[in-house]
Amino acid sequence: MDSNVQKVRKDYTKRELTRENLPDNPIELLEDWLSAAESTDPEDYNAMCLSSVDGAGKPSSRIVLLRSITDQGIRFFTNYESKKGKDIAVNNSVSVNFFWRDWERQVRITGIASKCASMESDAYFASRPRASQIGAWTSHQSKSNVEPNIQLRIENAIESFKDAGAIPRPEFWGGYDISIDTIEFWQGRPSRLHNRWRYRIKSEAGGAWDIDLLDP
Repeated sequence: MDSNVQKVRKDYTKRELTRENLPDNPIELLEDWLSAAESTDPEDYNAMCLSSVDGAGKPSSRIVLLRSITDQGIRFFTNYESKKGKDIAVNNSVSVNFFWRDWERQVRITGIASKCASMESDAYFASRPRASQIGAWTSHQSKSNVEPNIQLRIENAIESFKDAGAIPRPEFWGGYDISIDTIEFWQGRPSRLHNRWRYRIKSEAGGAWDIDLLDP
């Protein structure tokens, strides 16, 4: 392996995150940071690494797209029969990580994933491009490809829905809401002495949050 990877160094100097910058509700800060990230990376600012754990305790991570922020947390959409969907079915504790290089920022989230209401999945599915809707019906996500000619599957799906005004959402596809338990805001700082602020939900306090400063 190229030993240059050990020589890569970067000092984070652009910004600072202090207690005075923190709102009582972390959703406000998450929205502010997403808005900032959108201004410099409008195509990928909503990409997040979702980690799940299966029934044997083995973790898996993958990039998914944030699609909305709710009162309780965040939402993404996927195939319920995918690896992530099967993991969540047996262990609904998940974590999420955003990283915005231009802003030297990370957000780490832990929470509980649950399927969102069918009508909300229907509404989002209806907003997708028709080709993406066809793709949802065609993909056997995460399964061994026993039918290597995926193009034939696509053509068959197109034929099946050619007379349909609107393509219905498959029952195996929809949204998950992640109800946030903890959320950490990480701002890169010089000499690896980063600013790290963690919010933890007070379950008994009707949506109030504890705020802790973490050691770098």
